[in-house]
Amino acid sequence: MIARVTKVVGLALTLACWYWASSGQWSEASKIGMIWCAPLFQYPITLLGRRALDAQPVTKRAEWVNIFVHYAMGIALGVGIFRAVLMVQQHPTGALPVPQQVGQVLVWLTGFATLLTVLNLALRGLGAPFAAKLSTRLATDWMYAWTRNPMVLSVLALLLSVGLRYRSTWFVLWLVLIVSPGLIFFVRIYEERELEIRFGVSYMEYRARTPLLWPRKPRPPGQRTRGAGA
Repeated sequence: MIARVTKVVGLALTLACWYWASSGQWSEASKIGMIWCAPLFQYPITLLGRRALDAQPVTKRAEWVNIFVHYAMGIALGVGIFRAVLMVQQHPTGALPVPQQVGQVLVWLTGFATLLTVLNLALRGLGAPFAAKLSTRLATDWMYAWTRNPMVLSVLALLLSVGLRYRSTWFVLWLVLIVSPGLIFFVRIYEERELEIRFGVSYMEYRARTPLLWPRKPRPPGQRTRGAGA
C-alpha cells in the first residue's frame, strides 16, 4: 500500500515537473539551461541509486530504490526533452540536409517501434516503463532477444528522428553529447545492477548472450556475445 501511494505521488510530481517545464513563461536563457543542464542530473541520480543498491543488495531494497531513481530520471530527462522538442518546433534551424518528409517518416517508424517495446515489456516482462510497474519476470524474447535495451534504443532513435524532421543541428548534437551518454551510463551502472539483484543468474546469462544496445541476431542460451557484459 505504501509503495503504491509512493508511486502515485512520484508520478504526479513527474507530470507536474514536465508541465512546469513545458508550459511556463521562461526566458530564453532559462529554456537553454533546462535543455542542456537538466539531463546532466542523470549522472548523480545514477551514482546515488547504485550506492543505495550496493548498500543492501536485496530484492525488496531494489524495488524501493527503483521508485525514487526512476521518477528522478523521468523528471531530469523529461524536463530537458519536452523543452528541447518545443524549442526545435518553435525555432527550426534547417541546417541539416535531410528532407522533412524523410524525417517525418522516421518519426512515425521510431514512434511505432517505441510503442512495440512498451507492449513487449508488458506482455513478456509483465511490467511498464520506469516505476509505474516493475517487471515481475525477465523479458528475454521478441525485441529483447535482439538487444537488452530495445526501449532505450527506440527512444533515442525517435529523438534523433525529431532532430532530422526539423533539420536541427543543435538538437542532434544535444542528443549525442548530453542525453545519450547519460542514459547509457544509467543503464550500465544502475539498471544492470538492479536487474542482477532482482533476477540473479538468469539475468547474467541473458546479459552474456545479448548485446547492450545495438541489435544482433538472437543467440541460443549458453552462447556468449563477444565481450560479454558490454
